[in-house]
Amino acid sequence: MTVRANRIAIGLAGGFAVLMPLALLMPRGSGGKTERAAPPAMPLAAPSPFAPLAAMYERPLFGVAGEEAEAALPGDAPALVGIVGRLGADAVALVRTADGTRALQIGESVEGWQLASLAIDAAFFTRGAQRVRVPLPTD
Repeated sequence: MTVRANRIAIGLAGGFAVLMPLALLMPRGSGGKTERAAPPAMPLAAPSPFAPLAAMYERPLFGVAGEEAEAALPGDAPALVGIVGRLGADAVALVRTADGTRALQIGESVEGWQLASLAIDAAFFTRGAQRVRVPLPTD
């Protein structure tokens, strides 16, 4: 292309870049058609009974707090003494029984409760369809 053709192409592109947004922003004529107005939007409303903000700060962040967690455990749930080993590899739960302390691997049972899994601060036991989380003692 020649220099003159380049200048013409740049001029046309610049004119298009200026005039096209103006053409898109121009109000259109109604052309005899009436436009229906959109129905007014309903504002979003929160549920009416608000919990006091102070109550939200007092509740525990994760799960159930100390006394409530112990109250939720069945009376015959195993008493967890500690967790020893590496989680996911060779960890065992130390459980207090009538005969003393016993080490349980995942899948083993004590007094009808089967050790399902271990966490860093708790052991999960199952008995039938019942599942309980036994936390480590905080003492």
